[in-house]
Amino acid sequence: MATASMNESWGRVKAQIQTLWSEYDFGDKEMKKARGNLDKMVNLIHEKTGEPRSEIFQKISAFL
Repeated sequence: MATASMNESWGRVKAQIQTLWSEYDFGDKEMKKARGNLDKMVNLIHEKTGEPRSEIFQKISAFL
């Protein structure tokens, strides 16, 4: 499952998210709240960027 994979390789996932959406600031506190939960991470990125959730999910799924 994507959520388990996301939690297991958190450092890599966090780095990828910060690279893909480098123009946005994701605080450590926000990232920790979403750690291991794909839906929460997609929602966090959507709130910051306004990008459609389906596109965010697709981008994250590509590196999980």
